[in-house]
Amino acid sequence: MKNYHIASGKINLEASRYPYCIVWTPIPVLSWLLPFIGHMGICTSTGVIRDFAGPYFVSVNLFPHFCPAQQSTLKVYASGTNAWDTAVHDASEEYKHRMHNLCCDNCHSHVAMALNLMRYENSTSWNMVNLCLLALIHGKYVSCAGFLKTWLPFLMLMGIILAVSLALNLR
Repeated sequence: MKNYHIASGKINLEASRYPYCIVWTPIPVLSWLLPFIGHMGICTSTGVIRDFAGPYFVSVNLFPHFCPAQQSTLKVYASGTNAWDTAVHDASEEYKHRMHNLCCDNCHSHVAMALNLMRYENSTSWNMVNLCLLALIHGKYVSCAGFLKTWLPFLMLMGIILAVSLALNLR
């Protein structure tokens, strides 16, 4: 069993730096309907966010609205900084040559490739589904605003649907 340590770099909310983290933010309209679906990026050891933002484009610190709603700090091998950064870099270079597809080859796929390249948790089977579950179950909201940005539109939409449904049933 290998020794792990949680990233030694500190999260800096003001500078939007999340070392050794996966970050997530809701996508307007889509996340209002399905709040567990959103945009994902992976951070370097210094906290710089890399995300597959569109066809043939991997952004560097241009994460949507510069403000992730959630972050998941990952375990890193004591000697894993170079391997981590190399995997994030290599996945980003690969995705600079790919067409973005909302359903099949997207920001989650980019993060999954980075985790597979670094053999995170001794696995090469990271994919969109288990990353979605990782963010949903282990993600921590970076602020109250991040929580509200994720859930308030969904709850308002459900409230409107419920109110209209009740009003129609009272007729």
